[in-house]
Order: sequence, then structure tokens, then C-alpha cells
Amino acid sequence: MTGPDASPDDHPLATSAPPVLHEVMFGHVHAAALRAVAVHRIPDHLADGPRTPGELAGLSGTDAAALRRVLRLLAVRGLFHEDERGRFRLEPAGQPLRTGVEGSQHAGVLMITDPMFTRAAAELPQTLRGGRSSFELAYGTPFFDHLHKSPEDRAVFDSGMAALSGREDELVARSYAFPERARVVDVGGGRGGLLRAVLDRGPGLDGVLFDRPATVAEHLLDGPAREGRWRTEGGDFFEAVPPGGDFYLLKHILHDWSDEDALRILGSVRRAAAAGARLLVVDAVLPGGGVPHPAVELDIVMLMAVEGRERTAAEFEGLLSRAGFRLHRILPTGALPSVIEAVAV
Repeated sequence: MTGPDASPDDHPLATSAPPVLHEVMFGHVHAAALRAVAVHRIPDHLADGPRTPGELAGLSGTDAAALRRVLRLLAVRGLFHEDERGRFRLEPAGQPLRTGVEGSQHAGVLMITDPMFTRAAAELPQTLRGGRSSFELAYGTPFFDHLHKSPEDRAVFDSGMAALSGREDELVARSYAFPERARVVDVGGGRGGLLRAVLDRGPGLDGVLFDRPATVAEHLLDGPAREGRWRTEGGDFFEAVPPGGDFYLLKHILHDWSDEDALRILGSVRRAAAAGARLLVVDAVLPGGGVPHPAVELDIVMLMAVEGRERTAAEFEGLLSRAGFRLHRILPTGALPSVIEAVAV
């Protein structure tokens, strides 16, 4: 029955689509609603308690009727709650949508739902046909080339990655027991968040932050506790990396690249590293057997955006072996990535 007297359970979509299929089918609608409230910073206006859509509209410059409908959808997902007076409050799961709070995911939401990714996602059927990255199909240029040419999109990406990483650097640094004294080279280390966390936990360590010159120029390594224990070096990790390290870090680097390019990066590290030096690859490790894991979703983002991929433990072992490293162990960190420890042989 589909007439005016039909119950919600009689709706064709409710009866013809299994719940999981229905949820996936409408996933882009939920993501669009999430982006809308993030753009207008609706969660910030709920920091002090519930408000009506009219009150929120006045504070945010939005349309009250449209806002209520969007909040109602997100309330179904447990991010907001609508009370009997028609007011909405922010639920615990929605708290990270606020700006300026510990663990804020506001910038991460804006990045993942940005047209950079949604436009690329629309090209995924063509990626399945030929294997070329969806982003390059949509924009006509590789992802990182685009970021280099678009400061606005680069800012969105950098802010989003920082938000999604959150406390990741601290968790990674805590998960690995460095010796009292050693030199740590962070390859492709960006502004040095991970190296800073490592040096803070090991007062006898010194470090080298290696990345593009413009990137390391904006480093985060200053501070009296680290004074005299670090330096920066600019360059291209496809060509060469600083020699003389006892430990080499590669955080969220290999997953950006194909196996061929990953081997070029690993080759640069192996040429710089003496036998016995340790390589710590900080990347997600795909589980087997269809086990749910955020890395499975991230792997599709890699497929869309770049020519990289997430890898299983066996795939990492094979890649490292081809580059002159022996896989020693894989350590969980309490965050998305693991620490994949290998030894230069």
C-alpha cells in the first residue's frame, strides 16, 4: 500500500531495499547534510545547550525550515537530538563537530566532504574501467600537483589532515620504545608533528625533519626542550634522503603511492641507511577476512584521489623485502595506523 494511509513500513524503499543497502545508497545525502552544518558551524551554536531551528537560523544566517530538516536527518544518525519542544541539542557523538575543542573533527569533515573528493568520487565508475585515479579523471591533473597549484585547496587538505590525525602523533610516539640516544630522520615528515612528539618523549634523541623546502620552513620543532636536538633539510624523497639515521620514519607516505613509486622511496631510504638501521613505516594495515576497519574506507579514498593504496601485512612484508628491509614486527598504536618496524639488511 502506497497511498496516504500507508505506514512508514509500507514505503517501497523500506520494503525493497535491505537496511544496509539503504544506508549505503543514501550515504552521500548524510555526508552532504554533515557538511552543511559544519560549513555554517551549527554545532558551535549548540555549545551552551539546545536551541530551536529558528534561534539557530538567526545565529548562523540560515533558513530555519531547511535547517530543521537537515538536523532531523542527522539526529537519526545520533549526532543531534530533537526534544519535545522542537529544540535540537548536540549529542556526544556530535561534539567533535565543534571548532576549538580538543579532538575537533570540523576541519576533517570539511576536507572529506569537499568538492575535491566528491567530484572525484563521481568518477569512480571510470576508475573501475581503467584504473586511473578518479581525481585525475575529474580534474585533469594528479592530486598533489593540484594541491601545489591551489593554495585554497591545499589549506583545506592540510587542516583536514591535521584534524583527522588528532592525537595520532603522540600515540605513535608512545607506542614505540626508542633507545636513550639515537638519530631519528622523519622522511616526508611535513611540519614535524611526529618528530616533535618523538623528541619530547626521548630527551637523548636528536632528529632531522626532511620534506620539501617550503614545507619544512613552516616546522613545529621550536621549543626549549628540543633546543639543539633537531635540524631541517629540504629535498625530494624520490631522489635521496639524509644519511646517518639510526631510525627512519615514513608516516602516511607509502599509502599515497603505487608499489613502484613506494619502492623508489624505500630505495632512497635504504641507500641512506646503514645495515641494521631501523625503518618505522607508520601506515594503516588492512585486515583480512572482511573484518571492518577504517583502513578499508581509506583505501577507497586512495583509489579515488591518488594512485596509492592501503596494504595488508603480507603486502608490506613483500614491499619491504624488495627494497632491502626485513620486516621485524607490527605494533598497534591505539590510532588508525600501526608501526611497521623493519631492519635494513
